[in-house]
Formats: sequence, C-alpha cells, structure tokens
Amino acid sequence: MAESGLNLVTGASGTVGKAVAAALLKRGLPRRLALRGDRTPEGLEGSGHVSFDFNDAATFQPALAGVSGLFLLRPPAMARPAAFQPFLEAARAAGVGHVVFLSVRGAERNPLLPHHGIEKLVAASGIPWTHLRPNDFMQNFATVHAADIRRRSEIRAPGGEGRASWVDVRDVGEAAAAILAAPAQHAGRGYTLTGPEALTLEDAAAILSAVLGRRIANRNPGLAAFLWGRWRRGEALPLSLVMGTVYTVQRLGLAAQISPDLPRLIGRGATRFESFARDNADIWR
Repeated sequence: MAESGLNLVTGASGTVGKAVAAALLKRGLPRRLALRGDRTPEGLEGSGHVSFDFNDAATFQPALAGVSGLFLLRPPAMARPAAFQPFLEAARAAGVGHVVFLSVRGAERNPLLPHHGIEKLVAASGIPWTHLRPNDFMQNFATVHAADIRRRSEIRAPGGEGRASWVDVRDVGEAAAAILAAPAQHAGRGYTLTGPEALTLEDAAAILSAVLGRRIANRNPGLAAFLWGRWRRGEALPLSLVMGTVYTVQRLGLAAQISPDLPRLIGRGATRFESFARDNADIWR
C-alpha cells in the first residue's frame, strides 16, 4: 500500500471531480488530477495533474504512481462495467489502498444501471472501497436548466408534482474528501447522499423567484412535450433522454428520500436549495 497519502481524482475536469479536488485542497490532502489532455480546469491551476484515459492502459501507471486513495468516476460514454476492469487491476498492482466510487442513488438495487455493475466490480477488486450514491444534483439548475432560467425565466422539466431531495455537488465533494481522509472508517460501506429537504419543481421555482427578484415559472410539460421541445431546439438526444428518465423518477415519487448519511460524513447539515440558489444567482442573471 502506498505511504504518500496521495489521492488521484478521475474526472477532475467535471463538476463532481472539481468539487472533490477543491474539498481535498481544503483539507490539505495531497491530490493528483486525472485529465484527458493537458488542460487544467479553471480554478484548479497549480494543481498536480496527469494525462489519463480509461481506454489507454499506457496512462495508468503514471496516474497511479504513489497513489493511496482513488476517487473513481464513470465517464458518461462508458456504459460497460467490464471496461473498468483493467484500470482496477492496475490500481491494485500499484498499491492503491482505497477506492471511493461515485455511484448513483439506488444503484445497489437496480441492475439496469451501469453503476450497479461497477459497484460489484469495485467490491471484487481486492481494494478496500466505499460507494457514494448521490441523488440528482442541484447543479443541474445551473447547467442544463441555466439558459431557460436566465433567458426565459422558466424551468421546463417533466417532474410533475413529484419531490426530489436534490444534493449540492459541493457537499458530495466534501463527503468524498472525508472518506479519503479516514478510509478505514468507511471501508465496505455505501452511502446515500441527499439534500435536507424534498422539493417539487414548483418549490424550486418559488425559491429562485425570491432569490432573483423576478418570477421564475414552472412550465411542467409532459414527457413527450419535453423531449419534442428539446429536439426542436437542437439539444442532444442522449442528454434529453437522461433528463427525461431523471424527471420521470421524480414524478413517480421515487426521488424524495432524505438520508442522514451526508451530514454524518461532513459534520454539518446538507446544503439547502435556497443557499445553493443564492450562491449561484449570478448564473441566472
């Protein structure tokens, strides 16, 4: 097992990877950012980084050298769990002492999700592990819904009247860093990460209206109308289908669970949607 305490963050250029990297920095934990190409993400300049690709075994050894903790994130394009086997074998051979895998809420019960198979693969790798299973991210309002909120003052999503306990990615990053700081305490465990409240899209629109000082409408289209509208606007079909699935789960009332795991991991209450909205208000102005 490596003695350096160095933590490798895969997917470091993405929303979650950046949050994990920032949380490790806040704790003073050594980190290495695994990136495709040589471009360092904005805000993480000066960090140690390495060019890495799950599909290129030649990048494994430089990325894993001296690493004791690994944050493993599935790229959206990699749907086959078996594709991660070579990297996990390389991680074990390199002496990695703990893997924190970013799964999704409910993956342990749903074999249709690629995360289900990856969880099993990680658990069988011979490396101590922890699975993080977050609910849908608050950051979706600041990314895929940002243009509608900013330009049209509306949320357009087929969530119906269902509730969701959205979680702030920054909290997910803190949870991953807390585990990497004390991995032995969390070995062999899975944590469901949620926000502290289950809200409807109408609730979210009301909070955004109060924060931004203008009315944000909740349009609440049906699933077919939602997909048709995104297609007419030239939005990517794969992302639209994923969003449709996410909001169908919410509409059916299956995303409302509130778990105590996150506050226990980070030592404080999970971020409320209103705090997230205030912190990100400039995105929608």
